[in-house]
Amino acid sequence: MNLDVLRSAMDTPFKLLAVGLLAGAGLVPAAFAEDDADELSKQLANPISSLISVPFQNNFDFGAGPDDDGFAYTLNVQPVIPFSISEDWNLISRTILPLSYNDYSPEGSVFGLGDTTQSLFFSPKAPTAAGLIWGVGPVMLLPTATSDYLGSGKWGAGPTGVALVQKGPWTVGGLANHVWSFAGDDDRTDVNQTFLQPFVSYSLGHGRSVALNTESSYNWETEQWTVPINLGFSQVLKLGPQPVQFQIGGKYYAVAPEGGPEWGIRSTITLLFPKK
Repeated sequence: MNLDVLRSAMDTPFKLLAVGLLAGAGLVPAAFAEDDADELSKQLANPISSLISVPFQNNFDFGAGPDDDGFAYTLNVQPVIPFSISEDWNLISRTILPLSYNDYSPEGSVFGLGDTTQSLFFSPKAPTAAGLIWGVGPVMLLPTATSDYLGSGKWGAGPTGVALVQKGPWTVGGLANHVWSFAGDDDRTDVNQTFLQPFVSYSLGHGRSVALNTESSYNWETEQWTVPINLGFSQVLKLGPQPVQFQIGGKYYAVAPEGGPEWGIRSTITLLFPKK
């Protein structure tokens, strides 16, 4: 493993985060109307809002491996792109492309791409009379991993859906999907996995918010849950003309496979491209 490559991969997100924290402290000019910042923060709390965004999510996990001293880093690049397909409906594309490193795999230290998850949500442009925002569609698993340890070696597909309500400063909802493998390396274990992500966020004003979620997955092949609980604080601001959200928070693994991580830190830098 070339540690210089890893440091380079991690360096840019950290620099951006540092600039964002300085901006939040008033050390970098970041003029932004409060209403605009709050509206963007509210849209980001909705996974299927009509907002183009490109999150760079940094995950640092600790306490893994046979001796509980292993470390893992994953950068998830997660572009969200909405498309208007009719007067009443949007199609929202959500992609997750992971770039990972860990030092406790059976192969030793590994670094490379993981499998890509591609979701498409068909969603009404207007909430229901009760204020429900929802979307459903397919989810696909693409075997893009550069190491057997970082991916499944399988093509997969299944259904996905999301539903939420936004009232006042609150956003409450959940996202779920299930993926079955249908092709790929015959020597690899089949994929049969459920993902559940209940979430709640509260707007603090001035583009700030606090959010709590779990990103639970259940592997039906091994009958194993993985349940990380995430708590994060976010701030929307501007760096020059570019709206950006910065998030920092902690992660606790309530349930994890044997040898899995125990806790972690998450920082996210999200580039925002609101409609003019």
